[in-house]
Amino acid sequence: MAAPPVRLLFVCMGNICRSPTAGGVMAHLLAQEGLTDAVRLDSAGTGGWHAGSPPDERSTAAAARRGIVLEGAARQVHARDYVEFERLLCADADNLRDRRARAPNATARQKVRRLREFDPAAVAAGTLDIPDPYYGGTHGFEDVLDLVEAGCRGLLADLRAAGLG
Repeated sequence: MAAPPVRLLFVCMGNICRSPTAGGVMAHLLAQEGLTDAVRLDSAGTGGWHAGSPPDERSTAAAARRGIVLEGAARQVHARDYVEFERLLCADADNLRDRRARAPNATARQKVRRLREFDPAAVAAGTLDIPDPYYGGTHGFEDVLDLVEAGCRGLLADLRAAGLG
């Protein structure tokens, strides 16, 4: 009998740029490794301003240039997400602080981490935030993809070390 899938929730502010990008990149990496069924992915925002909206067109275009598909509709983080997901992976310190402050207990708080904590180069440099590209130019979306990919590769290595696949 196969183990139940690991459940990961990627979190940013509005759930239209960074968190759907992280979900798309992670799905792409899992597909390359034949691990799609081993992990369940979702994304959400700390705020509900964009609820129901697709990923930002600039994020989608940047990802598509790399062969990565971004899907889904924006939603806000719910209290039940602390139960349904093993890890809540935040884009930056503000998202991390918000999610930890709203965690119902210490166990739930421990599930909340920043995605770049899994990127050894980011840890060494002390740059764990993924900047929000929403108000910048298109280059910011490419930068986000680079940062997210490094974090997702490290996260995948961490999951493998814990017995995935």
